[in-house]
Amino acid sequence: MKVEFRKVPNIAKEFKISLNSVNFLGTFSRISNKLVRIDAQIEGNYPVECCKCGKEFAVNIDEKHIFTVSDGIFSSHDERENEIIIEIDDHIINFEDILNSELESLNSEYHICNDCATSDNFVDIEI
Repeated sequence: MKVEFRKVPNIAKEFKISLNSVNFLGTFSRISNKLVRIDAQIEGNYPVECCKCGKEFAVNIDEKHIFTVSDGIFSSHDERENEIIIEIDDHIINFEDILNSELESLNSEYHICNDCATSDNFVDIEI
């Protein structure tokens, strides 16, 4: 789902997209000429790899986020607490890109499967 920045309403509008078994839903609205606020929830099951044995398993995601999308460079004097700042330069808000970015961030974390978590081995298991 893509929305032109200039077409974002002042009143909150709902959105929902899905990727595999992960849902990205919430509301978005304009808060100034250059800023849009997205109140979102990411929920579902997402496959990740165990950092010890490499086995793939699903983690449950249930996260709430507040994103501030800036049309152009975000000025630090506009700093907003507890919000994730996203700068765009093509005047298009791409919700799929935001979701993919959050999922890639999840992939970059260390995940340990139940087998490795309950094992007494202190070394990585090689397959």
